[in-house]
Amino acid sequence: MTTPATSGRDLPHPVREEIRLESVLHALSDPMRLQIVRELAARGVELSCSDFVLPVTKSTTTHHFRVLRESGVIRQVYRGTAKLNGLRTDDLDALFPGLLDRVLEAATRQAGRPTP
Repeated sequence: MTTPATSGRDLPHPVREEIRLESVLHALSDPMRLQIVRELAARGVELSCSDFVLPVTKSTTTHHFRVLRESGVIRQVYRGTAKLNGLRTDDLDALFPGLLDRVLEAATRQAGRPTP
């Protein structure tokens, strides 16, 4: 059961049992979304949407955050006027042990290779 929004500023998130591997892999397959996840993992804290500098429009950035949230990769919460984003590491590790770590390691190795 998706955690429903309880107010106009709460965002729905899938509960742990609803997170599906295929949705997580789809979310992580996009380079922009993977960049967001890599930055969240590297910083280890919640970051506001404005902390990310992506080479796409604001509406596309919003779409990427929505895909990550709806797949269960991140949790978004409002704190004042800022929408903060944090990785759902505990949920992902409980469901898919080691997956997030392996994906992040592979992304780091790939980033160090020359682009074709």
